[in-house]
Amino acid sequence: MINTVGVLGLGIMGSALARNLLEAGFSVAGFRRRSERLAELKAMGGRPVDSAAELARVSDVVISVLPSVESAQEAILGPKGVAAGAHEGLILVEASTLPLAAKLALRDGLAAAGVTALDCPLSGTGAQAKTKDLAVYASGERAAYEACIPVFEGFARAHHFLGEYGTGSKMKFVANLLVAIHNVSTAEAMVLGMKAGLNPQMIYEVVRSGGGNSRMFEVRGPLMVKGQYQPAYMKMEVWQKDLQIIGDFGREVGAPLPLFSAAVQLYARALASGMASEDTAAVCAVLEQMAGFQRP
Repeated sequence: MINTVGVLGLGIMGSALARNLLEAGFSVAGFRRRSERLAELKAMGGRPVDSAAELARVSDVVISVLPSVESAQEAILGPKGVAAGAHEGLILVEASTLPLAAKLALRDGLAAAGVTALDCPLSGTGAQAKTKDLAVYASGERAAYEACIPVFEGFARAHHFLGEYGTGSKMKFVANLLVAIHNVSTAEAMVLGMKAGLNPQMIYEVVRSGGGNSRMFEVRGPLMVKGQYQPAYMKMEVWQKDLQIIGDFGREVGAPLPLFSAAVQLYARALASGMASEDTAAVCAVLEQMAGFQRP
């Protein structure tokens, strides 16, 4: 039985997971280097710890939500990482979006320490995480997945078992490709409508009820309506890592990605325009600039 869940990485996503797991009745421990995030965890009823190794020692399951390969390797396999605090029965749910080769290396390193790893990327934004509007793409040992089902149901609206370890990441790359394109298509439609004289709120309300709707239209459309992209639920600079992973994966399997490639250029233009810390919905502002459109 799982009593304590450790959250490794208390950023936008990790903090939302911690809060929802606490509300679901789990004891929650957490670790992140930035002390203010640990203070927030304590204030919501969680237990801050001093290292990833300690997090592993006090947890039945650890969920890793980290921004990069380097941070994951250090926090999971480093001298003060999860593997260093391993105990019998520990499960590591690797929920970060990382290249497949990095996920496999983490699994192998954890196996050497006696830890079972699941590859479980999450589909959804930080804003969706706050309302448990996430999907878990789980892969690995089925028995470990089944043991973690109560945990998944504590922070997500859906979870899927997809088979052997690594399949979850492949599915996340497919899903993120659609997110990248649908976000840009939402911005493109908004700018077309606004330049034609339509009110952006009206565009959002009407399109959302018809065949042109998408989850990204629903989630990022309101940001585009307001033209306000901070605080970011997914920062443009962090999103670049995910875009790189998708592009590399597409080349690796030999799949053409024409629409994705076109979308990537707009995200790159947003970065070049100084929008690194803004939400990815800010591609709308890029297209407004390209259209020579200025909101009244």
